[in-house]
Amino acid sequence: MFTNRARQLVIFVFLMVLIFTIYEHTFEISGIAMLAISILLWGYFKEGTVILAAKDFHDKNYEKTEKLLTQISRPNLLSKKRRGFYEYMMGGITLQKQDFDAAELHYENAVQYPLHSVNKHVAALVHIANISLRNHRFDKAEAYLNLARKQESNITSRMKDVIVKLEKEIKQYKK
Repeated sequence: MFTNRARQLVIFVFLMVLIFTIYEHTFEISGIAMLAISILLWGYFKEGTVILAAKDFHDKNYEKTEKLLTQISRPNLLSKKRRGFYEYMMGGITLQKQDFDAAELHYENAVQYPLHSVNKHVAALVHIANISLRNHRFDKAEAYLNLARKQESNITSRMKDVIVKLEKEIKQYKK
């Protein structure tokens, strides 16, 4: 739960501790410093700034969320739990910017990973279906709505209403 800058500062401090403890021949503390550095580096690649960005995303502060998410240089190295939510948030950000092609790509990536709730998973599917509908790709929209329908018993009534509304729009366009 560090920004990249904070992570670098803490690693620097532990490096200084490591150098000092090696100089003083206190290897037990050196081992602890190396372990702390390893954990921080592991967190950099596997956790990133996703947790910090999630708070801002839920507060609808999309600019700060985007800044935090762009600190992740290699999202493909994130753990599965973090990668799904990273893609979900990036989809939301690009959707706010009305970059529908990028949003669709991010949401398609998000549904391949586990998300925090079934409702978020279905929301990603519905977003893909909605974007596909707007781009007149009705078969793709129907396919993603069918995937969303499979989770119908586990989603909120609001999401069910959105699915029904999109299905009506697809039927209307197909006539």
